[in-house]
Amino acid sequence: MEKINIKTTDQVMGGHKIRRSNLELYRIIVMLLIVTHHYVVNSGLMDVMSENPASFRSLYLYLIGMWGKTGINCFVLITGYFMCRSNITLRKFLKLFLEVMFYNIMIWAIFVATGYESFSIKMMLKDILPITSIHDGFTSCFLVFYLFIPFLNILVGNLDKKRHQYLLALCLFTYTFLAMIPKIHVVFNYVTWFSVLYLISSYIRLYGVFPSVKNIRWGLLTLASVALAMVSTIGFIFLHLKYGIKLIPYRLVSDSNAILAVIVSICSFMYFKDLPIRQSKVINTISASTFGVLCIHANSDTMRQWLWKDTLNNVEQYYSDYMIWLSLVSILAVFFICVIVDYIRIHTFEKYTFLFLDKWMEKQNLK
Repeated sequence: MEKINIKTTDQVMGGHKIRRSNLELYRIIVMLLIVTHHYVVNSGLMDVMSENPASFRSLYLYLIGMWGKTGINCFVLITGYFMCRSNITLRKFLKLFLEVMFYNIMIWAIFVATGYESFSIKMMLKDILPITSIHDGFTSCFLVFYLFIPFLNILVGNLDKKRHQYLLALCLFTYTFLAMIPKIHVVFNYVTWFSVLYLISSYIRLYGVFPSVKNIRWGLLTLASVALAMVSTIGFIFLHLKYGIKLIPYRLVSDSNAILAVIVSICSFMYFKDLPIRQSKVINTISASTFGVLCIHANSDTMRQWLWKDTLNNVEQYYSDYMIWLSLVSILAVFFICVIVDYIRIHTFEKYTFLFLDKWMEKQNLK
């Protein structure tokens, strides 16, 4: 059985790994989609939209807000694509962990200090400790998943191409196709699903998928799958209105394992990974803060209440004549303000923290 050496590193320049701006651009787009999803589903808008789901305003919001779980898939596919040929180090994990803890502590402290949230030990532990939302929280599950990567790499490295295909088929059959059947309840959390996505992206990295298919065709497949997902959402709305059939509009993209969420994420990833664009310092700089965008704007229930309901008041925007413009400005403002905040964190807290930690890890031979 032929085994794959997964420790092959990416091309380096000047001693540093080159950030591929095509996938960094993809990461930015994906995070914008996640912010847009949260604009719709975390703000009370879904209740308002359900009162008149066929109106232009509601359809617009349904269509722009349907890509959150797809975006999570894309984000993890990028991680798997790079990490299957890399090594998890203590430094990499600490960098991720300290970013999460920095925002958890700072945001909780600001809300308590300003009186927006009352102090309680229970809420403090819930808001600060990452493990409290491991059942459904992205950042908590991503941290745990990160610890699984070395073991997933051992698994992938000991699979030949055919066995890798068999394992993927079994995982997708179990978690995606069986989950489509109404009476079958497939239960899992993000750590499990992220591991499945890792198997997908590592297969793409090691073996490729339909190498004869030109990149433009992956672009067309992406557009086709996006169109199909949008048609399904609109179709479920009108089936409910016309025939009283109770169907969730986002049924085929409602969770990360949903069939169209999987198809859109894979097709779009295949397109962007080979998209021929020049290296861009601007793109790479913004992309470096995309995880920070998530850590800030989706930090806690308190943050969601403050941001979407009390500050931006998305429900009030729904009734405005400028609703579309207000929604776009709100989404872009949240994204870029979070990028700026995280850029400052990277060049202050993270920079000086790792000046100390790097020296300590070097002395302890832990780096």
